[in-house]
Amino acid sequence: MSLKLSVLDQSPVLPGFTPQDALNQTTELAKFVDKLGYHRFWVSEHHSTKTLAGSAPEILITHLAANTERIRVGTGGILLPHYSSFKVAEMFRVLESLYPGRIDLGIGRAPGGMPGVNYALNKGKYPNVQDYPQQVQELMSYLQGRKHQTYKVKATPLGDTWPPIWMLGSSGTSATLAAQLGASYTFAQFINGEGGTGAMDAYFNCFQPSEYRQEPEGSVAIFVICAPTEKEAEYLAKSLDLQLLRVENGDFRDEYPTPEEAANVTYTYFEEERVRHNRNRMIVGDPVQVRERLEQLAKAYRVNEIIVNTIATSTEKRFESYQLIMDAFQKA
Repeated sequence: MSLKLSVLDQSPVLPGFTPQDALNQTTELAKFVDKLGYHRFWVSEHHSTKTLAGSAPEILITHLAANTERIRVGTGGILLPHYSSFKVAEMFRVLESLYPGRIDLGIGRAPGGMPGVNYALNKGKYPNVQDYPQQVQELMSYLQGRKHQTYKVKATPLGDTWPPIWMLGSSGTSATLAAQLGASYTFAQFINGEGGTGAMDAYFNCFQPSEYRQEPEGSVAIFVICAPTEKEAEYLAKSLDLQLLRVENGDFRDEYPTPEEAANVTYTYFEEERVRHNRNRMIVGDPVQVRERLEQLAKAYRVNEIIVNTIATSTEKRFESYQLIMDAFQKA
């Protein structure tokens, strides 16, 4: 199998479960896909939400690395404008020392979250995203063990290796910056269903070699729901359709809707159009359909890695989706 398959997990709090259950399910999923042969397992950063439990990915990946054997673990991603580059570098130098060769540092530019979250994370101030390019450069320097020219400090513990930086984005801005700094780049199609191939083209065309990477390395992350039949996959996807629509409308509820609940919702014409539009953010189907569409996606992006994010309100169906996807590629 030439196409690498990886996982992004947002620790969704599924109906009937608690946030603690969600984190335990993330751990079990990491162990499961590790055995299946997935390449990476990334976890996200979300704050003040009742439907996603992962608020501290740098802590969660420490636990995941300790409970897996082979798979790379990382952040998808750290919202860097909220934090000190020095502190982030020290956290990941510790992780790299504990689990050498298995840690990824994915970072994002967008502050993310509701306005109150942004202020709460920054002592009442809104983060200055204009400083992001300088922050990334400082982070890369710290990770490589260099002394800061002004502060005269190094990020410890020092070591011979450092975790690769993946810059995550849903537009062309981060793609261009990743290319200029010689970092790896992931386009989040599960967030933005349009413009991804253009952003990736900009990354490849503008890439400048660095101490981190001599050649460009890209990937794309997308929602995927795979089931034994197309009919079942479409049924399971109804809950994600409704959840995405609710979030867009500012309708933040305590839990994800079930497929049964979503199947009984009557959409307006505008809502039906939004649901159809949001399908650009996901791939839904049986194993053969999903494999073919993932291969087409990789070809369109000119990448050899797809990051899969499956959210279904049944834990068993979530795990089954990842199993079916890997089986489809291994049998192809």
